[in-house]
This record gives sequence, C-alpha cells and structure tokens, in this order.
Amino acid sequence: MIKKVLIANRGEIAVRIIRACREMGIETVAVYSEADRDALHTQLADEAVCIGPAPSSESYLSMENIISATIVTGADAIHPGFGFLSENSRFAELCEQCNITFIGPPSTVIASLGNKQAAKNTMANAGVPIIPGGKNPIYTVEEGMKEAETIGYPVIIKAALGGGGKGMRVADAPADFEESFRTAQKETQMAFGDSTMYVEHFVRHPRHIEFQIMADKFGNVIHLGERDCSIQRNHQKMIEESPSEALTPKLRQKMGEAAVKAAKAAHYTNAGTIEFLLEKSGAFYFMEMNTRIQVEHPVTEWVTGIDLIKEQIKIADGQRLKLQQKDIKITGHAIECRINAENPEKNFRPCPGTITDMYLPGGKGVRIDSAIYSGYTVPPYYDNMLAKLIVFAKNRTEAIRKMQSALGEVIIEGIDTNVDYQYDILHDPKYQAGDFDIEFIAEREAKNRQD
Repeated sequence: MIKKVLIANRGEIAVRIIRACREMGIETVAVYSEADRDALHTQLADEAVCIGPAPSSESYLSMENIISATIVTGADAIHPGFGFLSENSRFAELCEQCNITFIGPPSTVIASLGNKQAAKNTMANAGVPIIPGGKNPIYTVEEGMKEAETIGYPVIIKAALGGGGKGMRVADAPADFEESFRTAQKETQMAFGDSTMYVEHFVRHPRHIEFQIMADKFGNVIHLGERDCSIQRNHQKMIEESPSEALTPKLRQKMGEAAVKAAKAAHYTNAGTIEFLLEKSGAFYFMEMNTRIQVEHPVTEWVTGIDLIKEQIKIADGQRLKLQQKDIKITGHAIECRINAENPEKNFRPCPGTITDMYLPGGKGVRIDSAIYSGYTVPPYYDNMLAKLIVFAKNRTEAIRKMQSALGEVIIEGIDTNVDYQYDILHDPKYQAGDFDIEFIAEREAKNRQD
C-alpha cells in the first residue's frame, strides 16, 4: 500500500490531493518554492520541503529537487497534479528508476501521447475519428505549406509537444501561412523548448467536449461521462460543465465508446481525458489526450459521485477498478467557474498582490477548491488561478441560477479578479440557452468592442 505521497505541485490542486490522502489515511509531503513558503498546502501537509527559489524552472520544474525531497522524506509515491511536470515523460521515468510510484500513466504512455501527431496516428489506426491533417512532424515553413495545400484551408498550426493554447495559430489562406507558422513555432520553442509543429484542418465553430476515462493495470477501462469546455478564451478554458447540452444519449454513447477505444489503443492506465471537437452536424474528432487529472475534474465528481483523486491513487497502488461501465450514472448538472487574479478590462492582465479581505460562498450544492486566504499574497511567478467555484443542481437551469447566486457572493479584495466577467457570462441569454461554441467569448468581446 502507498503510505506517503509527495505532491509535486502547489495551489488548489495540492490542497485537493492532500485532503483526499488524509481521508485515505495516507501521509502527505508538500513541496514549495521560496515564494510559496506561507502557502496553504505547506500548512496542511504532514511535512513540507522547500525545493528552490521562486522561478518554477528552479523549483516546481526541478526534477532532481523533487526526487531528492521524495527520497529524504521517505515518500513512496508522487502525485504530480496538473501542469508543471504532470505530463513530463522524463519525470515519470525518473520516478520509475527510483522505485517511486508515479500517480499517473507509465512514462512510455506519456511520451507516446505527449506528441500530438504520434497520438493522432495511434487513434487513426484504432478507428477513432481524427481531424484531417498531416501525419508527419513539420519543422519548416515549406514543409508546412505543402501539408496545408494537401489538407485544404483553413488550417491550424500546432505545437507537436505542449498544450495550454501555446504555439497555436490559424491560417485562413496561403497568404497567411508563413507568418502564422513562424509565430507559432517561435512561441513553441520558448514555451516547450521544442520547435516541432504539425498542421491540421481547422474546424469552425465546434464544441470542445472531453470524456473522463479511468483505466486500471488489468485492462479495465471506463468513461465517466463528458464535460463541455467550450467557454474558453485564447484556448484557455474558463467555464466547464457536465453533462453537455449538445449531446444526445445516442451521441454520448458513441463518443464515450470512442474515448474508451482511444484509451485502450494507447494502453492507458490511471485517470486521463480524451478531448474531442464536436461539429453541429454531430461529427466529432479526436483532438488530444491529457495524461493527468484535469482542472475541471470536480464537475465529473459531482455528477458521478466518484472521487477521481482517490481512484487515481488506488490504481497507482495496483488495485483493480471496482467500477464497471454499467455502474456509471450521470445525475444532475454541475458547472465550474475558474476564478483568476486578472483584470478583464485591461486585456486580462494578471494581478498578483495581497488579498486584504475575502468571502467565498457555501451552502448546499456549492463547492470551492482553493488555496487562498485573507492576507495571502498571490505571487507573480505562476498560473493566476485563485479558486474554482463549482455548483451542482438537479438540472442545468437550476445550476446556472445557483452559480449566478454564488458568484454574486464572492468577495476578494486587494487584487483584481474575473468574477464580474464570469457573472456576466452566466447572465448571457445565449449561454443560458446552451447556444455556444468555442468562439463564444471571442464573438462576445468583438461585439462589446463594436458597442
């Protein structure tokens, strides 16, 4: 049995993992940078170890420091959370070499799925629908233009290694391609230290639908329904919900079966997410697989009643999944809003600083995942997400009303946040009607500029 888990992360996900471990009777070790010395996760864990200076490259991305902290504290497992090293195959491989249980898939699986082009090829061979695109990695503008001509415009140029909306540009016509490619490749090199790109058809006005899967080491794979992540800005998710209004029961079954097929084709274990683009026609395409727990996992937990972090730990411990597909029942509706330290009126400029006062809502059907407190100083070095506000109700209409009420209660003083911006979206008639796609925010902002 896993006895002590080191959490190689910070913020709300570190707190979330610590709580799950505590409920399972597992000891925890927090790691922190010098900037996070007073962070909540350091206070809640059984032990806390400083792993370096404020820059993430010298702390949360330092594999050697994290492995050393694990060995020194006697932890026998590492949970990477999301971001940082969570999808780094080299880090997972180091854990394996040091006989440390990595709470996630094997390093070989992370490596194969981390390269988006290779992942697409795997899915195509397994019969999972994929977006039309090239099968080869692209390194030069000339190679990319040939690929684009074969695929047909519009095309999207993407980083082969990476995510989070970085290294992505759309070219509507041949005249746009060179500038879009060079910009995307430069951003890719800066963000991921790699310049490998790929080109695929750009799907106009799709929904972003992802399926949560869970797979054990004995070949058992199930899905836990879908999440609609279409409300996003610059490829960054803002509001997520489950289930999706866009899916009929028949389409849900078809996409769920495709997600399971995709996970099996990749020989996947642990928690993962299969992401699809869904067209209005009902056609859907595999986009990528995230080999980690997702930021938006709480909405799935609420509609299924399953604790995904605990399931991750059990699977990593070598336990067999006790759930079968027939056991998964989707009940009610859940919505999550990401509360960020940023100013929407100033192009969403990040706003680090000290929280002078705060009040977060509660009550039936309201959940807060956060690591902030009054007097906490938000550092400028990391992702600016402060909290996740999640609500649950028996249907989507009631969930929207509950979220409107909860957002209206949030008080965070001393820094700027996107709470009011989220509140406005929840009152948008098109959002309330479920009439949206991944262009919703962009079109809304363009209309506001015209007005």
